[in-house]
Amino acid sequence: MKKVIEVSIGGINFMMEDDAYFKLKSYLNCFEETIPDKSEAKEVMEDVEARVAEIFQKEIKFDHQVIDIPLIQIVINHLGEVEEKTNTYTEGTECENEEYTRGDKKLFRNPDDKKIAGVCSGLAAYFDIDPTLVRLLFVLTLFMYGTGPMAYIVLWIVIPQAHTVIQKLQMRGYAPTAENIRKYTSENK
Repeated sequence: MKKVIEVSIGGINFMMEDDAYFKLKSYLNCFEETIPDKSEAKEVMEDVEARVAEIFQKEIKFDHQVIDIPLIQIVINHLGEVEEKTNTYTEGTECENEEYTRGDKKLFRNPDDKKIAGVCSGLAAYFDIDPTLVRLLFVLTLFMYGTGPMAYIVLWIVIPQAHTVIQKLQMRGYAPTAENIRKYTSENK
């Protein structure tokens, strides 16, 4: 029989076996030690915990499911293993220290580079082109066909805005790993 404890991760309560809790806590502590700037560590760790909670919610099959070691291993596989005394991950990275691990791209409006609603910069990030070109296309369609403003408004309504660091990473095609969250947060202070 294993001891079960209730923990709050990313503001959401979960039931965990005690050995799973200690494994996750050890993993998060090791990751936090790799963050060189301790002033940003709290913000980065909040984003990482939010990602852990998101993975738990996706993997939990029924209400009141107790999180065990295999589920913790799924989280670690998603976020990447922490190497001791370095800032890199062993799994999923083919890059040097300063590059991001690639992941699936999702379409979001970009609130960081917006002129009106971030539609053009979100499309530009999705298609890896300059936002100025997309803005120019919308202006040209305004004068040529008159459909630009209507298309912009429809896209504004349909495309969600990237609010969290995880969504901003996905918008650029980066995997929401703990290392990518740390890098993105430190670069965009």
